[in-house]
Amino acid sequence: MTTQTFPSPLHGWRLFSLLAAAVLLMTALILLLEPNLVEATRSAIRATARSSFALFLLAFTASAWAVLRPSPLSQTLVRERRYIGLAFAFSHLVHALLIYRYGQLNPEFWPGRSTLGNLPGSVGYLFILLLTLTSFKGPAALLSRRAWKRLHTTGMWVLAAIFAYSNFKRIALSDWYLLPFAITGAAMVFNLLGKLAQASKRRQRQALNTR
Repeated sequence: MTTQTFPSPLHGWRLFSLLAAAVLLMTALILLLEPNLVEATRSAIRATARSSFALFLLAFTASAWAVLRPSPLSQTLVRERRYIGLAFAFSHLVHALLIYRYGQLNPEFWPGRSTLGNLPGSVGYLFILLLTLTSFKGPAALLSRRAWKRLHTTGMWVLAAIFAYSNFKRIALSDWYLLPFAITGAAMVFNLLGKLAQASKRRQRQALNTR
């Protein structure tokens, strides 16, 4: 059976370029429209956190959508998952640069943070770096297929857990953070259901082949 995909001229590196440009345009507009540079940087940090979150969710749930809700659109999402993931990494790079800049503008920022408080973000960026590097053929060739799959599966789940934790700890500051926390939890359940469905289909195929 031929797999259909959602027709679109935007795919591959064109899609990545569009998403990266959208992140840069959003950031530039926030920095230009807010006269107070410190507040503008804080707003841009929040905005890029949200763009990263949205792009991550698309990459994280792509396979589950294709299994649980097969359609041309979900098949296209799987096909473009690599470039969506790279766009997520780019958005979070911009996010990191903005945090660094905010630390320069506000000297009290870094001293007010503990090593323990920085640990989840540091682990997250380490996995983002590893996932990004191994999304290219050269570095990926250094790993076996099984090791590559384990790294990417583990990395995506670690990032999902960090997003959940980051939103959960902020619920005390604002009830608004309940929404992204709940969305992350739902995405994790959806991803798990997709994996269970994939495993069930594999068992069914194996049973048919042994008859």
